[in-house]
Amino acid sequence: MRSTFMNNSQQRDSLVAPVRVVFPAKFSAQQYIVQQCEPGEQEVILALGSREQKERYITPLCNGKYLAGAFGLTEAGAGSDPAAMTTFAEKDGDGWVLNGSKLFITSGSCAGLFVLWAVTDKKAPKGKGISLFLAEAGTPGLIISKEEKKMGQKASPTNEILLKDCRLPGEALMGEVNDGFRVAVGELAGGRIGIGSLALGLGLASMDYATRYALERKQFARSISEFQAIQWKIADTYTDLEAARLLLLQAAFKKEQGRSFTKEASMAKLFATEAAQRACYEAMQILGGYGYTCEYPVERFARDARVTTIYEGTSEIQRLIISRQILQDLS
Repeated sequence: MRSTFMNNSQQRDSLVAPVRVVFPAKFSAQQYIVQQCEPGEQEVILALGSREQKERYITPLCNGKYLAGAFGLTEAGAGSDPAAMTTFAEKDGDGWVLNGSKLFITSGSCAGLFVLWAVTDKKAPKGKGISLFLAEAGTPGLIISKEEKKMGQKASPTNEILLKDCRLPGEALMGEVNDGFRVAVGELAGGRIGIGSLALGLGLASMDYATRYALERKQFARSISEFQAIQWKIADTYTDLEAARLLLLQAAFKKEQGRSFTKEASMAKLFATEAAQRACYEAMQILGGYGYTCEYPVERFARDARVTTIYEGTSEIQRLIISRQILQDLS
């Protein structure tokens, strides 16, 4: 069954995404985050936006007028369960008034455009009464609140967003009323390929550095790369990372073909992000005490990689998605 969420050019770009993301992620996770977030907003607008919305917002997202875009989905009480959101959009004449808050919003303080999810029908079944809105930075009532102090990815701002009587015009609604949660689920599935690719880049960066280090570092009058213990770490970890790459490419290929890829995206994200954790750990182990110091980049790779098993759906949520799909297919 072909996906109706993407147009043909977006489908063609899907297979390129893992390659496009892995290389910059080997140098900077933050660079990836900005690169990935903007195409995410563009993809949603291209798929669901009106002609006026596309004309108004796609160009600024591409030419740098908007430094970044931001997704406003997560809330304090709606993380792994986004359908539990409480931000409410009330119809007011021809427009909407939004009240609530969003948490852990990537690029919140530098975004020029926000894609916001809000409940529009409190009486609808859970997940059925949610709609999607577009709001520009500077809109009255859209308040950029505190910036989180994080363990890693420090160059990428993460903010709380407050919505206090935030009035949006009727044309800010994107897609159909009460159809926003379906969009969120689809976007999260695609984003998992990106996060897995980010993790793969970090894992490769850490192991590339550690392997070069092992070739130069001498103990007991020879390079430590000559010791079997180090060789096995190198062999096992690169095998892990290559398996992650293939899972990511499989998920991207299915997305490109317009086929169902939810399970494959979850498998790829789960395996790639956890493989990256293992890779960073092994890289630090190869460097020994130096790996634990800020003088060497491996500790930064480890800090940047840690969150990849959390955002865009935790590893535990990915296991639920995978198992449910398999059980459904075999029932």
